[in-house]
Amino acid sequence: MPNFPLGDMPLETFLKEYWQKTPLLVRNALPEVTSPISAEELAGLSCEEQVESRIIIREDGSDRWELSHGPFTETQFQDLPASHWTLLVQAVDHWVPAAADLLSTFNFIPNWRVDDLMISLSGAGGGVGPHFDHYDVFLVQVSGRRQWEVGKVCDERSPRRADTPVMILTEWKSTQNWTLEPGDMLYVPPGVSHSGVAVGDGCMTCSVGFRAPSHRDIIMSFANYLGNKLGEEWRYTDPDLTPQANPGYMTPKALERVRNILRQYVDDPDLVGEWFGQYMTEPKYSDEEPDAEPHHFEDVITHLSQGGMLKRNEGSRFAYQKREEGTWLFVDGRAYSCNEAQMDLVERLCAEVMIDDQTWVQREEHISLLMDLINQGSLYLSD
Repeated sequence: MPNFPLGDMPLETFLKEYWQKTPLLVRNALPEVTSPISAEELAGLSCEEQVESRIIIREDGSDRWELSHGPFTETQFQDLPASHWTLLVQAVDHWVPAAADLLSTFNFIPNWRVDDLMISLSGAGGGVGPHFDHYDVFLVQVSGRRQWEVGKVCDERSPRRADTPVMILTEWKSTQNWTLEPGDMLYVPPGVSHSGVAVGDGCMTCSVGFRAPSHRDIIMSFANYLGNKLGEEWRYTDPDLTPQANPGYMTPKALERVRNILRQYVDDPDLVGEWFGQYMTEPKYSDEEPDAEPHHFEDVITHLSQGGMLKRNEGSRFAYQKREEGTWLFVDGRAYSCNEAQMDLVERLCAEVMIDDQTWVQREEHISLLMDLINQGSLYLSD
């Protein structure tokens, strides 16, 4: 499978002219693509308790919509109508290695920005209605056909229907439309309204979504992070207080003191960097637990010597930052302070999904880091 789905377009052109600006259709972007999971397996996955899934049905011949959340049962699939239904399963890359491989095709965007790979399966006429997302999305057709329409840019003020359980725009008018065949891909920037409808049965679309935290979430997360780090001894002070006519007046000088308190933390690059690295690598699902039995170094050596490999957990996130005093590796919301001798391993872990060479476990600096990641469940032993 090609590892660059933009055809002949240089990455620089895509980022400058299309990324977060305007939609882009790429015909035959992934000519050899196949669905990483069969329709039956996808339905089975949606029956699992830990998997996030939805079924959206539009009554044939009407404008009434129905939304159900998984986990589903075999009976619910047997009761689906003949058409106008869609099954959506989130984070398939967490559970299916082939889906994780497809997701890695989009590593030309920083992987700490990638959210997950959602797969939708639709009967004829199935879709979720005209809507917009707050994040970028690449829509890859992997089976069947789907007609996509795009419209104007929307935001929270755009009217949406109050009589449906799904977010559907009331003022919808398409400006462009295409029918995607397997291997075709459509990129849609944040806020651009769009609607996809299955043309015939067996329509499967892979959606690559990206993390785009709101300003509210960023501020709340950073505030919580600071709150957990700071002690009670750091307090508001005003040793330069002067007499004032009205005791209830908050002077500009008082407000400036408060701004200075906030500023000293926001302007600290190391503090912001450490928080942001942990924040953006937090797992999508935080209830994933590492193996109860810890692995030992001898187990890893034996495994690699027998042709095995160390593989990144499909649900794990890796990123790093360089600083004057060293490097921070961020994995699944944790921060590791790394030295120069570990830099080659850090870069390998963030760029590749597997390690299959015993040379990576021949230095003490590498061993300690790898064993920690293995026993935390971020890396695992794979055949």
